Amino acid sequence: MSTAAVGTPGSPRRYLHSLWLLSARDLKVRYSTSALGYLWSILDPLVMSAIYWFVFTQVFQRTVGHEPYIVFLITALLPWVWFNAAVSDFTRAFKKDARLVRSTAIARSIWVNRIVLSKGIEFLCSLPVLALFVVISQFSEAPAQVGWGLLLFPVAMLLQTVLLLGIGLLVAPLCVLWTDLDRTTKLILRVLFYASPVIYGVENLPGAFETLAAFNPLSGIFALYRVGFFPEEWDPWVIGVGAILCFAILGLGVWVFRRLERPVLKEL
Repeated sequence: MSTAAVGTPGSPRRYLHSLWLLSARDLKVRYSTSALGYLWSILDPLVMSAIYWFVFTQVFQRTVGHEPYIVFLITALLPWVWFNAAVSDFTRAFKKDARLVRSTAIARSIWVNRIVLSKGIEFLCSLPVLALFVVISQFSEAPAQVGWGLLLFPVAMLLQTVLLLGIGLLVAPLCVLWTDLDRTTKLILRVLFYASPVIYGVENLPGAFETLAAFNPLSGIFALYRVGFFPEEWDPWVIGVGAILCFAILGLGVWVFRRLERPVLKEL
């Protein structure tokens, strides 16, 4: 990709065009090198959901979540896959295309934004899994309720995008300067999965843990994804605190990125 094709950092139109080209390239490479292609966007979360559903409904007596549990699970598991995949890729955002990062006049934030966009498109491609189980649940004893809260689904996506942009602007440059952060990030993601209300709800947490959960931005985001099917998931405190933290992390990410951009280019 030439500098002319990329354009200058100050041109929003060229920036967006380049962002789309880079994201499309990522998706093309991902699907063209796989025999199943697009199906992986569905199979991966589907298998994960099936495992957790089996363990918590057939093996153990479940006391968390709401019925139908498979819908409750998938509404958080799908966005978690988006979050986990994006943060994992942030650790290699600059190192993967180091030569291109150094040689073009493109604004360097695009190497973070392209990951958020491409993984977000994969998330959208996985939503038929959720729709399928919502439809299937209508023939069960405890069907999923489709209500007004479904209008908040795009709001949840927006907040998750803001959160990921902030985290990406933090993680990407730091992983160039401190290579050990790559492995550390993977460990944090493993812990964060169980520290986030994916297989359970915030209301299932005991005592002070329920209050602490509000300071995990994913808690409010997952609540917004779920409220369209489970009205009892509406929690203004958790959602409000989560939204504030998303924008605070974005602000911190922008500040850190600007401070570290030059040292990162020297390191690359």
